[in-house]
Amino acid sequence: MTDLVILTGAGISAESGLATFRGEGGLWEDVDLRALCSAEGLAAQPRKVHAFYDARRAQLREVAPNPAHAALAQLQERWTSEARGAFTLATMNGDDLHERAGSRDVRHLHGTLFAALCAECGNRVGWEGELPVREDCPACDAPALRPDVVLFGETPRHRHALEALATKADIFIAIGTSASVHPAARLLGLARANGAVTIEVNPAPTGAADILHVLEGPASEEVPRLVRDLLAGAHAVPF
Repeated sequence: MTDLVILTGAGISAESGLATFRGEGGLWEDVDLRALCSAEGLAAQPRKVHAFYDARRAQLREVAPNPAHAALAQLQERWTSEARGAFTLATMNGDDLHERAGSRDVRHLHGTLFAALCAECGNRVGWEGELPVREDCPACDAPALRPDVVLFGETPRHRHALEALATKADIFIAIGTSASVHPAARLLGLARANGAVTIEVNPAPTGAADILHVLEGPASEEVPRLVRDLLAGAHAVPF
């Protein structure tokens, strides 16, 4: 059995044409995103924060999954149906491109754009269009719905579960994210300490010490090739 853990970042979705809304210096409409998309920013400028995530949600409907998303969905289907081992797909992206490509049980570390979170009772509800400020929660009626995303300064979701999975992984793959910053760096470190084969897929290597293999190039080209190699390798690690 070969347990496989995959972590994806903004790079995989950027190849679908999903803009990050970040200009030089991390600005959006001349506002510092790190300051805006934080608990303090939400409290001080709720309309601006809601408008930012409304814009991201609207843009997401204009793009489609790319071959990297499709290849990972195929890998999950084969890996699980053929009982090759445990399969975990986690993403730092708030988009639904993995799900639209056919992936199941995707763990969103930073939340999702297509849900709203009640700041009062913690209820989550699916959300498609614009999210007005002070929208009523359908569970508790409090006018407290906010975007269901992890703001700067908040703890990523599924962190402890993913750390536990990384310590048991036989193969850990980071796609479209810097392998030298957290959470990728910590997860890769845990996987490597356990003896896992660690792989990075990026247009340029990030130089992380815990990476054994670098596949340099666009995810839409490198991931389908990697998936073919993994599936052809049966239960063995194909490196």
